[in-house]
Amino acid sequence: MSRAAPDGPKITATVTAFARIAQTLDTVRRLESCRPPPAEIIVHVDAARHDCAAAVRAAFPAARVIVSETGVGPGGGRNRLMEAASHALVAAFDDDSYPIDADFFARAAALFDSLPELSLATAQIVHPGEALAPDRRVFRATGGFNGGGVVFRRSHLLEAGGYLPLPIAYGVEEEDMALRLIDRGRRLAFTPFLRVFHDTDRAHHAEPRVNAATIANIALLAFLRYPPRFYPRAALQLANRVRFCLRMGRWRGVASGLGMIPRHLWRMRAHRRLVSAAAVAEKRALREGAWIDF
Repeated sequence: MSRAAPDGPKITATVTAFARIAQTLDTVRRLESCRPPPAEIIVHVDAARHDCAAAVRAAFPAARVIVSETGVGPGGGRNRLMEAASHALVAAFDDDSYPIDADFFARAAALFDSLPELSLATAQIVHPGEALAPDRRVFRATGGFNGGGVVFRRSHLLEAGGYLPLPIAYGVEEEDMALRLIDRGRRLAFTPFLRVFHDTDRAHHAEPRVNAATIANIALLAFLRYPPRFYPRAALQLANRVRFCLRMGRWRGVASGLGMIPRHLWRMRAHRRLVSAAAVAEKRALREGAWIDF
């Protein structure tokens, strides 16, 4: 069942899905098998994939399913899930990511109870072939997070304005949200006490359209959020990304990514809200911090 026991953690678990039906069903099954389970499970299915939605409803009648008739991308899906959630804490997963530990939601509740000012806790992400990290009961401040393995304080995310609605959001989705939260004085944490398995080899990152969008999104983040004094840093970040792609043999999509920058920025101009220079500097400084017990 996707409903928790009356005394279980009041956490909503969310899943963003599209076309990978088997993986989506496996993820929901693993969420329901947690002990205790989340208080509710909500699945967002993008771009009118009613076959995926029907499969989830048939297999998990207690789960809620939301379908977007047009492609809203991962950020748009997460926004709809966050708005629909019934509880103050929301755990976000992709259709191919899920908790490693059966008591994941009890652990998340304990962390947020210990840190009532916390906005988000990003989990230790483990990919196929990687060693399982020890689940130490510690955390440290961070300037970023992984959108497929994170627990949010729902009100803080909504107050920050939610994610950018982009069909391919690599390079900007989490970076933008983290920056806006930091600008609002919010606290972000990374903890190996929460562990999430991400069942992907990340080969799709080399696809030309993903490559192009990631390059353009680096410029987009600078345009939407950075004060002008940080534009040279953004240019260096962009150059480093292009250099990385060429070194890895991902040359397809590089030219188109650079070429799409002006149109990309113009199309997203309504979302432009610069953050403070202090927020940009703080985000960079939070890359590594001391471990703290909780």
